[in-house]
Amino acid sequence: MANTAVIGVAFTDVKGFAKSKYDPQGRNLGEIKIVHGGVCRNVVENFANVGMPVSFVGLLDETPFGKDVEQHLIEAGADVSRAVKVPAGGIGMWLVILDENGNQAGSISRMPDVSALESYLFENGERIIRDAEAVVLEVDLSERIAEKVISLCRQYHKKIYSIVANLSVILRRKDLIRLTDCFICNEIEAGKYFGCCVADYSPEEMETFLAAAAKEDGLQSVVVTMGGRGSVFYDSKTGQTGFCPPCPTTVVDTSGAGDAFFSGTVMALIRGCALCDAVNYGARLASATINREETNCPVNKHFFD
Repeated sequence: MANTAVIGVAFTDVKGFAKSKYDPQGRNLGEIKIVHGGVCRNVVENFANVGMPVSFVGLLDETPFGKDVEQHLIEAGADVSRAVKVPAGGIGMWLVILDENGNQAGSISRMPDVSALESYLFENGERIIRDAEAVVLEVDLSERIAEKVISLCRQYHKKIYSIVANLSVILRRKDLIRLTDCFICNEIEAGKYFGCCVADYSPEEMETFLAAAAKEDGLQSVVVTMGGRGSVFYDSKTGQTGFCPPCPTTVVDTSGAGDAFFSGTVMALIRGCALCDAVNYGARLASATINREETNCPVNKHFFD
């Protein structure tokens, strides 16, 4: 099986875990941990952890953090030979607070400068896309990167799966999302994308809404995750909509759950599963991630057995 090329950036995550009820206006005792993160870096490690061939086509740097991220991905089994290295500033940073239940209470992120990655992709993108089996793209890197990668995927008939980072490009260029094979987002992101509040929808209401909204928007397929309430999906090729319940688990840290769900779903799609079956793999991988403090799923080379 050829590699999946994952195009995006890596982050260093600074996580604060509240020891007791979190007070946003006061002092909170707890634990602080520094781990590797970034939506695409997380996806790369998730792929590698379950034995799916994967290449990280993203930014790294020569700082201790950058070298640590690179070594960790290599040890996981990912190919980093196509990563772009800069002296410094190639790794982003995400500061997040988790409340006493492991749910995100607030965050701030610093995005790295992606100009070096953009130049690299314009020079080498054709070869990278041509040689890949499928492509995962962090669409919000830049409009130029998104346009170039999506155009090459269409030229070489490669499946492309879009992952949300911060919606900075996605909301301006919905035409690009319509050209991707599957758009996976959470209910808050879906509300922003479709321009309406859906946060209070039940799964049944979301399923009805999504079928109509996605069809009107021209999306090929879309999945909306709803946290502990599961996920819903729409597939334009089959006209099928559906609901996937969550897998029961003990919640320790919900950060990284969305990236794990994305990873499991996309890996299953690449392996030939229908969307209605793929989302179940996504739910399983998210469940395995939520009950641990790390941002990624545990190593499980028999995940698809």
